[in-house]
This record gives sequence, structure tokens and C-alpha cells, in this order.
Amino acid sequence: MADEQQSTQEVEQAEDAYKPSSPTSKLNFEGPWQYDEAPQSNDHIEIKDQYDLFIDGKFQKPAKGRYFSSVNPATEEELSSIAEATQQDVDKAVKAARKAYVKIWSTMDPAERGKYIFRLARLIQERAREFAIIESMDGGKPIRESRDVDIPLAAAHFFYYAGWADKLEYAFPGKKPEPLGVAGQIIPWNFPLLMLAWKIAPALATGNTVVLKPAETTSLTALKFAELCRDAGLPEGVVNIVTGAGQTGSLLVNHEEVDKIAFTGSTKVGKIIMESLAGTDKKYTLELGGKGPNIIFEDAPIDQAVEGIINAIFFNQGHVCCAGSRLLVQEGIADRVIQKLHDRMETLIVGDPLDKNTDIGAINSEQQYKKINQYLELGVNEGAEMYQSSCDLPEKGYYCRPTLFSNVGQSNRIVREEIFGPVLTIQTFRTAEEGIAKANNTPYGLAGGVWTDKGSKIFKVGSKIRNGVVWANTYNQFDPTSPFGGYKESGKGREGGLHGLYPYVKLK
Repeated sequence: MADEQQSTQEVEQAEDAYKPSSPTSKLNFEGPWQYDEAPQSNDHIEIKDQYDLFIDGKFQKPAKGRYFSSVNPATEEELSSIAEATQQDVDKAVKAARKAYVKIWSTMDPAERGKYIFRLARLIQERAREFAIIESMDGGKPIRESRDVDIPLAAAHFFYYAGWADKLEYAFPGKKPEPLGVAGQIIPWNFPLLMLAWKIAPALATGNTVVLKPAETTSLTALKFAELCRDAGLPEGVVNIVTGAGQTGSLLVNHEEVDKIAFTGSTKVGKIIMESLAGTDKKYTLELGGKGPNIIFEDAPIDQAVEGIINAIFFNQGHVCCAGSRLLVQEGIADRVIQKLHDRMETLIVGDPLDKNTDIGAINSEQQYKKINQYLELGVNEGAEMYQSSCDLPEKGYYCRPTLFSNVGQSNRIVREEIFGPVLTIQTFRTAEEGIAKANNTPYGLAGGVWTDKGSKIFKVGSKIRNGVVWANTYNQFDPTSPFGGYKESGKGREGGLHGLYPYVKLK
């Protein structure tokens, strides 16, 4: 007994030695160690002062000579000037894609198409460090996420769909799959290169050609990918990149020569696209907003769950449509979970996205930064209890402390609406049925999580949550072989896996 008491005291003393005191973004510990800055060098990357549109295999000036700035959200400095595509430019890109589809890509041997896609995957791998750095500079996400998640996954999607290119008859047994034609694709700013891969790879594998519009705040990696298409010898017109804001996307959606629309973005814009396409024969897939429930039961591995929560909402700045931004905790462990979250939040480093120690980088744009702060103010005004970590923030750039709201109800707007920032709301529940009811009490249905050590509970609760993806004892795990998509106002259709081929073929 004495030995057990001594052992317990030693453990407690060891834990106390590593508890943070007056935490800052540099993690000043009372313990024997602390983090020094670990900047990622960007000396070897090239970002041009100006980028034109990529149409018909080459970069071309925009018809009206309009350009807009791409800004580094961590420093508020201009990175480059990006061309703005107007009607004439979109027409030119669609015509180039149509010509390439009819004369080259749709008639090419599928195995040859697969070789081109495989070559793109290898080039992404070879230039992975460059892509990761540019992704972090342009979008504000920590280099660890860009380097270890986004870019490897983007390459993996091209590898995966390269393998499907000459095996489509096995994907659709008893059917004859044929490509649709020209695919118009619009991607968001939260995963620029990965969303590009989700859309371009299956489109090319099934014999379609592409006109893609990246988000106006994160166009650089898409334009760098255009360079890869050129370097890979991809036939002219197979992939076209037109940059611009919402008007450019609208021109692409409504173009008569576009056969398929793939959009990832807000539910509001998704509804507009659905209205625009009503009455047409265009196929479309929509991956829209989310307000993911993360349900923690009393029998869950709590420390593992806390780390999963931190990963789900804070490590990506909340810039994920499937982020677990709604935490539902069973009453018996609520206080314990909240305290552990407070302690863990105090250790998070908010700062330079290119510092390898950084956990939370910069908010993508000034507009999004202001929106998040409006929601923080709204949450306090609605009576919620707000807790923010005490870390220091850089003087320049768009940064937000990780934030937790408790004492909230289903009627609170911060619970119902997508914030797209490092903001977590916490509610409690008593029974599994109550947890399921609260999880489903939302217009969204993209993704969620269940934490418990009971396999039967995972299946029971997971099958009743109305979400396209439900993770068990983990969160935000992606793989090219696994489909992704939502229910209700979170979208229509699936991307990834075998399911990701369906939206790009007509079956006969």
C-alpha cells in the first residue's frame, strides 16, 4: 500500500511539473523544456509576381486585363497578382476543353489516360514541399497540416484514380460507362489542392475534360498545378484553370457547353447553383456546409477523445466543413471533459503558419476573420459562457484564439450556424436517444463522430445520426478509397472512392 501511495505521488508530481503557467504562444513551461521557433524555409519556392489564366495548355492574359491580389493572411502582405476571368475567358476555356474532349481525351486509350494521371501524382510528390509551403502561405494553415495531410492526400487521390482509368468496366458491372464531356468545377479555400484533386482526378479518369475555378483567396496552388499539367505533357485543353471571384464561378455554372458541375462551398451558394441548373440536363454534385456533432459517452476513452476534439476543430482553424464544431458530452463526464479541454487549449500555439511548432495558423482572409469575430460577439450576447486560451497573438495577420462556448442551447445561433473558425460549442445529454436527437437537430448532415468503448453503441448511434460520414473514436480521417458527402443541406452526391466515379459517367 505504501508503495502504491508513493507511486501515485510521483505521478502527480511529474504531471504538476509539466502544467503550463501563464501560457503564451511560445509555451512557457515550469518544466525543463520549452519550444523554440522552428521556421520552415521558403527560400527555394517560386511565386511569380503575376499569374495569368491557364487555358488550352498555356498561360494567357485575361481578356479585360483585370487582376486581383492574393494576400498572405499571416502577414497581410501581397503574394501575387491573379488574373480575373470574365465571360470571354470562360468561353475560351470551355471551348478548349470541348475540343480536347472530342478530339483527344475521350477517344484516348484508357490506359494512356491513366499514365497521365499517374504522372501528375508523381509530380505532386516530387514538388510536395513547395506545394505545402505555398498552401500555408496562401491559406494560413499550419505547415504541419499542409505537409503531412493536404499534399500527400492530394497525390494519393491522383494515384488512386489513375488506377481506375482502365478498369471502369469493373466499377460498373454490366454497364457501359461513358464520359459526360466538359466538367465545370469550383473549389473552396480551406483545402485548395486537395479539393482540386478530389474533383480533377476522377473527372480525368473517366474521360472528361475540366475547367476549374479555385477560390479567389487561395488560387496559387491551383496555378502551380497548371504548371504540372504543362510539365507532364498533358494534352492541351484537358485541364483549364480560370481564376476569379463568385461571378467567374457563376459564368462557369451557367455555360451552355458545360455538361457537369462539381461545387464545394457554402450551402447558400449551393442552393443558388441548384436553382440555376433546374430544368437543365447537367449533372451536378454539391459538397456544402456542415455543423458536425461530436458525441462523447461516459465510457469513452476521455483523453483520446479530448485530443480528437482538438484535432477536429482547432488544428485546422475550424476551416473544415466537416469540423466537429458541436460537442455533445454525456452529463456524467461533462465537467471533466471541459476542464481537460481548457488545459489542452492552453498548450496550443497560435502563430506563424510556417513555424513547425504552430498548432493554429492564420484565418484565411480578413472577411472570414471579421465573420468569426461577429459570431464570438453574438455568442456572448446570447448568454453563452466563452472561454479562450490565454495565448499571445501575432501583431499582424488574421489570428483568432481557440474558443469554447458552454451553457448553450439548440436555439443559439453559434450552435445552429456554420462559423468556419476555431470555435467549439458544448452541450450535454443524458441518454443516447437524447444525444442522437440533438445531433440530428440541424439542417446539416455532413459528418460527425462517436466516442465510446462499446462497439454496439458505435453501430447503434452511428446508424441513427443523419450524416454522410460518422467516425468512431477518431475524427477527420480521410482516404482516397472512402466516399465523402452529406445529407440534407450539406450537399448532394459523393466524392472519393468508387462512388466518386458515378457523377462523371453516364451508364448504358
